[in-house]
Amino acid sequence: MIHVTASLRVKDGCRDEYLAHFKENLPNVWAEDGCIEYVPCLDAETGWKVQSLDPNRVTVVEKWASMEALQAHARAPHMNEFRRKASHLVESTTLQVVEAA
Repeated sequence: MIHVTASLRVKDGCRDEYLAHFKENLPNVWAEDGCIEYVPCLDAETGWKVQSLDPNRVTVVEKWASMEALQAHARAPHMNEFRRKASHLVESTTLQVVEAA
């Protein structure tokens, strides 16, 4: 199983618009072969000093059956369309792709 954590920092005031585009695309992603989990998340207040909160951060938690499924996801036409609609709302992105040790 492949696990992905994508952390996106959206421009000030653009989080709701970004999430609207993201949620519009969710049924397409969930229908992909090999998609186990794909969900947008927002920072949750814990009170822990080690945590840095950012109201403009959207973290996408993903699980894929295989690397091939993840790579097909990245090339999917609906993902290209989503990027066309939403990329102007994003300041920066970091991506971590891992598999069980």
